Formats: sequence, C-alpha cells, structure tokens
Amino acid sequence: MKWLHEHALLRHPEVHRIAIALYDARHELLKTYVNSSDVQHPMSLYQKPLAASSSLTELATLRSTRVISDLASLPEPHAEHTRWLLEHGYRSSFTVPLFQSGVLFGFVFFDSRAPGAFDGALSLDLQIYVQLCRMSVLNVINLSHAVEGIVKVARGLAHLRDIETGRHLDRMSSYSRLIARGVSGHFGFGDEFIEHVYLFAPLHDIGKVGIADSILLKPGKLTDEEREIMKGHVDLGVQLVDEVMQDAGLGSTEYVSVMRNVVRCHHEFMDGSGYPRGLSGDAVPVEGRIVMIADIFDALTTERPYKKPWSNEDALAELHRMCDAGKLDPRCVAALEDSGDEVRAIQQKFGLNA
Repeated sequence: MKWLHEHALLRHPEVHRIAIALYDARHELLKTYVNSSDVQHPMSLYQKPLAASSSLTELATLRSTRVISDLASLPEPHAEHTRWLLEHGYRSSFTVPLFQSGVLFGFVFFDSRAPGAFDGALSLDLQIYVQLCRMSVLNVINLSHAVEGIVKVARGLAHLRDIETGRHLDRMSSYSRLIARGVSGHFGFGDEFIEHVYLFAPLHDIGKVGIADSILLKPGKLTDEEREIMKGHVDLGVQLVDEVMQDAGLGSTEYVSVMRNVVRCHHEFMDGSGYPRGLSGDAVPVEGRIVMIADIFDALTTERPYKKPWSNEDALAELHRMCDAGKLDPRCVAALEDSGDEVRAIQQKFGLNA
C-alpha cells in the first residue's frame, strides 16, 4: 500500500490517504485492513456492521462510487470514520466498493486535504489504483481459498470424513481474531496481521488430510506409535503450504510466514512440551499461540462423542490453569476472557453443537 501510494502521489499529490476496509460477510462487519497516509497514527482496529452505514450499503447495492466534495458539509452527527477524517484535516473523499465474482469484499477510500479534490477527472484517473488495490487484497484471500480448496479435494479423493466442521472453523477463526485484536497493543500488531491470523486460522490442521482413516477416525485411544503418526500432520501441513506457495510463486511473500506459523506451531506449548519441535517461550510465534488457545477453547466448549460441552467459565478456568503451568500465553487467554460478549455472539451465530 505504501508503495502504491508513493506512486500515486507522483501523479496526484493531492491524494493524501489511501485505505482499504474489508467486508466480512460471515459477521456482516466492515473492518479496517491496510492504509497509507500522512498522519502518524492512522485509523486502525476499527470495525462496524455494514448495515450501520446506509451510504456504504447503498454503494454496495448499486455497485456505484461516491465522491464527497467537502466532508465538513455532511449533516451532523458525523459518523466515527468521518469525525476521524475531519479531525486529521481531510476534507474530500472518493470511495469505491470492491467485488469478486459479484460479491462484495471491501471498499477502497481515497482522501484529500483539499475540498473538491475528486470533483473532476481525478476519480477516473484513480481507477488504475483501485484495480491494483483489488488485486493485492484478492491475492491474500485467494491464497487461503486455494490451499483450503486443495485440502477439500484431497479429502474427497481419500474419502476422508471432514472432522473439522465448517462451524468449528468459523468459531475458532473468530476467536483467533478476538485474541489477536486484544493483544495487538502489546505486540504492536496492525489490522493486516490480525486479518491474516483470522484468514489463515482455519488452515491449522490441513496436514490431517495425509493421516490414514484408521488413525484419524479411530474412536478409542491411540497407541504410542499411532500418536506419533498423528503428530506428523503438522509437518505434512507445512509441506502442503510450502508446495502450494512455491507453485504459486509466493514463497517469499511476507504474509505467507503467518500462514506457515499457524500450521507449524499450533501445537507448540510455551513450556517446550508441545510438538513437533518442542519450541518454548518467545520461540513460539504469537500467531501459533493464538490459534492454539482458540482451538482448545472451542474443543472444551463443544460437545464431542466422548464428553459434554464445558461452560465458557470452566473452559477459561482450564486455560488459566494451563497458563499457570507455563503452557499458554496469559495475555492471549486474558484477551479471550475480556471478549466475553463477543465470544457468546460467535457461539450463538455459529452453533456450538454443529
């Protein structure tokens, strides 16, 4: 985004900010994602229901663009996003909804400190940057979908039953995002990292596609030998990710490291007792810690053939016990606990017993 903005400024110095917000259809939320601007502290960690903005909903419905010549002339009370723009000296804006195959996935915003900056031909000239923004975001989204699609095909060919139900993955990825948001201040995460954790969390167990049915679906306790084979799903998953990335020519892309760490480290405990590498402390990437906690929490609070669901309170108590034993990051557990209302909303939306 910074590179794109720098090039846009060479031709259009009045474009002082470019930002992308993603639309999460599962939660019906619009969320800040990436931006480049001339302010020290850009807008971040902001989300709102798309339905709460009638103007953006209309843009998405009509598939049209919007130019605001003077933000200060909008009727009060101003929306939070508009207030932020005005407080930081922006006066005009140009907004474009982003679609893939007719489905909304976000908006790109251009903002200027000059009133009326987008009234003339500038909005037309910026279409090239709109398409560059669109392709950049779709590269990340389609990357996740491509890996997930390969796994689904492989499962079908191997006649594997899908243990990780869609709703489990919806819940644990949503919990992962809550945790990432909650610890963002401590670790200095931005919206982009948080969104990538959310996007790639459902891929954590993709290596199970390579585990035989006799082990993967065994109803009873695994033998020591079977347990070692099961642990191999982590390296199988990493191998699958690496091969897909290499084939796509994306192996060196920065966000791929988040995907690899989710797959590689979601069984690594902070005390070194996890697998497959026995990492400990700060050697366990934060995204691995986050996804592990989200996965454990969902497993505890979900009914399984061998157990009844635990209450959220009992599950959090168990997570705290694991923190006391040095296995989990207490900051990540606290972030989940502090998001109680949102956790319950996720559970209500994506039924616990599905």
